[in-house]
Amino acid sequence: MHYTYQPAGVCARKIDFDLEDGVVKNVRFLGGCNGNLKAIGTLIDGMTPDEIIDKLAGNTCGNRATSCADQLTLALKEAMQ
Repeated sequence: MHYTYQPAGVCARKIDFDLEDGVVKNVRFLGGCNGNLKAIGTLIDGMTPDEIIDKLAGNTCGNRATSCADQLTLALKEAMQ
């Protein structure tokens, strides 16, 4: 199933991903640090939401309390409900 999430407090304006057979695929960020976010999408492709959340939850960016990676974990938690 395809999901779209509107992150808050970060440079990325949208996160799209698919959740198929219990794994995350096709993660795409709109805005943000393009190269870094493409790399995150590639690295986590095929992982379960729980694996991603365990690795990325709580990650911050600069002096912000969150990051694009952290926002992805919120999107995944929402999608799993």
